[in-house]
Amino acid sequence: MHRFDAEDKLKTTEKIRLCRLAALRGRKRFWGASSLAAGIATGICLSLAVGPFSPHRVAASENAAQVSEPDSSLSALQAAVIRPVRPVVAPHPKCANFNGENKSRNAQKMADWVADSRDNRGMPFAIVDKTDAKVFVFDAWGRLRGAAPVLLGLAKGDYNVPGIGSRKISEIRPDERTTPAGRFVASIGLNAKKIDVLWVDYKNAVSLHRVVTNNPQERRLERLASTTSLDKRISYGCINVPAIFFDTVVKPAFKGTYGIVYVLPETRPISEIFMAYYDVELRWGKGRNAGTYEHPKPWPPTAGLRSEAP
Repeated sequence: MHRFDAEDKLKTTEKIRLCRLAALRGRKRFWGASSLAAGIATGICLSLAVGPFSPHRVAASENAAQVSEPDSSLSALQAAVIRPVRPVVAPHPKCANFNGENKSRNAQKMADWVADSRDNRGMPFAIVDKTDAKVFVFDAWGRLRGAAPVLLGLAKGDYNVPGIGSRKISEIRPDERTTPAGRFVASIGLNAKKIDVLWVDYKNAVSLHRVVTNNPQERRLERLASTTSLDKRISYGCINVPAIFFDTVVKPAFKGTYGIVYVLPETRPISEIFMAYYDVELRWGKGRNAGTYEHPKPWPPTAGLRSEAP
C-alpha cells in the first residue's frame, strides 16, 4: 500500500513545479555558478519525477552536481566564448648588436637585415664596409665579436674581371684590382703557400687574411693605421686585416664551420647587390630592439651555402 496520501501527492507536484521554475530562471542567468545551480535544480526535478520525494535523494543529487566538471553544463557556444584567447604579439625587429663600435649607416642597416632575416642561416658572419675600409665579425646571433680596419683592392669597383682568379698577379692591371661586393660562403682554408686564410671567393682567389708585409714599398702596416680610407686601397683584391685580429677574432669565429661574408658595394645600391635585402626600420618602424635576440632555429648543414656576387 502506498504511504503517500492525496495531500502528499499534491505537495510533491507543487515542489516539482517550483523546481522546474527555478531551473528555467537559472538558465537565463550568466554562465558559471548560475548554470551549476540550474543543473542542481534539474537533477532534483528528475529525481522527483522518477520516484517519491526524499531529502536523501535531493542531497545526493546536489553532491553529484557539485563534483561534476564545471564545463559539463556548458554548451559548445558557451565554452567557445569562455575559453581564453592567446593575445596577439606584434612583430618586432631583431637588430645586430655592435657593442658601441663605430660603424657607417650602411653597415648598421646590413647587419640589422642579417639579424632580422636570419640570412646567415645560423652561421657566423662578417661585414666588410669598403667605403669605410672596416670589417665587423659577428657570431650567429648577430653579436659583434670584433672589428678592425682592412686593406682592399687598389681599384674602386664592385665586380670581378672574368677569369681573374686563374691569372698571374703580374698580369693583373691596376684598374682590375677590385674587391668584389656580394654575399659569399666563407671557410678557413690554405692558400698556395700553405698559409691559413678565410676563403671568401675561392673561384676568383679572393680571401681575407693577415696583412702581407713582404713589400716594404707598399707600407701596408702604415696604411692599416691610417685614418683615411683612401690609404687602404693597395691590394690585388684580397682583404688584409691585422694579424692579431685574424688570429683572435676571425679564426675562432669561423673555426670548424662555414660562415657568410657580406662585402658592401661602393658604386651600387645595397639592394642591387643583395636581392633579398630590405630596410629593417622601414619594414617594422623606427622602434629598435638592439641587444634583444632569439636563438636561431637549427638549419640543415648545407642550408644557405650559396654565394651571390654580381
